[in-house]
Formats: sequence, structure tokens, C-alpha cells
Amino acid sequence: MTKLDRVLYTAKVHTTGGRDGASRSDDGCLDIKLSPPATHGGGTNPEQLFAAGWSACFLSAIGIVASKMKIALPVDRSIDTEVDLGVTEGAFFLQARLKVSLPGLERQVAQALVESAHQTCPYSKATRGNIDVAISVV
Repeated sequence: MTKLDRVLYTAKVHTTGGRDGASRSDDGCLDIKLSPPATHGGGTNPEQLFAAGWSACFLSAIGIVASKMKIALPVDRSIDTEVDLGVTEGAFFLQARLKVSLPGLERQVAQALVESAHQTCPYSKATRGNIDVAISVV
């Protein structure tokens, strides 16, 4: 396990009720109702939050890598992220797919950026070897 030399930021969130509850950050910027996946409970679910956090972090990692490589990124770059919640042998697991769009970049350049970003992104590091992950350039 990697120990941090220096903490840059600490997210603080208070959650009640589990998948049928609510979460609120200490600064009030996040204040959401939670609902189980595939229901119409009017809230989001942990898998959606994880997908949003990972894709936002991954896009930032692409930006860091592109800056180091002196590559201009397209303004309309995006990621479509899918996080599956499933069961294997009676236990719950996740798997994910990140589909990265970098329009206008040569495919080889885009692929190199994505591969480097996957080594840079903290979410990618946290999931590496723990869940099935497929990352593609679309």
C-alpha cells in the first residue's frame, strides 16, 4: 500500500441510510439523495457517483499527460464511463469501461495519452488489479 507524503485535499461526506439515504459534503457543495441502482427513487447511486468521479479525474490526468507531452487537447474531449454492479459466486463486485473521445487527435497519439493517464489517475491506481477495467479510445 502506498502511503501519502502529503495530503492535498480531504473530501468529507456524511451519509445516512445507505443506498436509500442521502449524502452531504461538509461544505454543502454535494447534497444528494441516494437510490438503489435501476430504481426510480429520485436519487443517484454509488455506481453513478464512482463513474462521474473516475471520468472527471481521468480527463484531468489526460490533461496533465498532454501538457507534459506538449500536446494540445481538443476542447470537446469527453469520457463515457460505465460501471457495472454484479454478482459472482454470491458476492458483489464492480467492473468498468471508460470510452475516451479525443476528436481530432491521431489515434496513436490519443492511445498514448490514455495509456499514460491510466498510470497517472488516482482512481485507475486504486482499481488496478481489483476490478475488471476496459479503457478504449473511441
